Amino acid sequence: MARLPRLYAPAIAQLITAQFASAINLAPSPAAAQSYQLLLTWLGQSAQLHNLSVHGWCLSPKNLSLLLTPSDSLGVPRLMQDLGRRLAAHLKIGTVFSGRYRSTIPEPEHWVLPSLIWLERNPVREGLVSEPSQWAWSSSVSHTEGGDARAPWLQPHHDYWLCGNTPFDRQAAYHDLLNQGNTVAQEQKIGSALRGQWGLGSATFLTELGTSANRRVTPGVRGRPKRAI
Repeated sequence: MARLPRLYAPAIAQLITAQFASAINLAPSPAAAQSYQLLLTWLGQSAQLHNLSVHGWCLSPKNLSLLLTPSDSLGVPRLMQDLGRRLAAHLKIGTVFSGRYRSTIPEPEHWVLPSLIWLERNPVREGLVSEPSQWAWSSSVSHTEGGDARAPWLQPHHDYWLCGNTPFDRQAAYHDLLNQGNTVAQEQKIGSALRGQWGLGSATFLTELGTSANRRVTPGVRGRPKRAI
């Protein structure tokens, strides 16, 4: 069966995750920190080149995860190709990512913040740290402390701005949400949406998303269609 095209809808954020190939060793070390810094620089450059707004990012030994809004359907694939080529040249290896990247479109004001929390808690899931703020290579620094000189191109999502009326209020409120983490049900739903590369949200949102997306946003009905009587 032919693979579905990448899911895209105009002016709406996507959660992206790509697993690094097993040959890549980005375990915490001075060499890995150099690779992380290069990836971060390339991310900002490529996002600007391909007109993407980056709302969240996380680099870890196993994964690259992003929350971003592309301006067209080619922005995300081109960014991922750029990062893959540059990292492959830097590390002098052939394959950077293990398979295709996975993505989902989360419902604004309902699933964007849980997606951002999922992304920034990835180092906790990998057992690298006990709290998200202990891992330096993610956008949690920007969201909980107010700015990160390494990523001046970060554009906080509208849903993050809803966390409070002042920068301090937003940082404090999001810090609490991030440390609390998502519920088990939320984590499972995000994981399922990413694996299937479907929309993430309520039935109403998915119906509306289906009218603007470039392909279907939910799984098709299994089995053969019923025969007309």
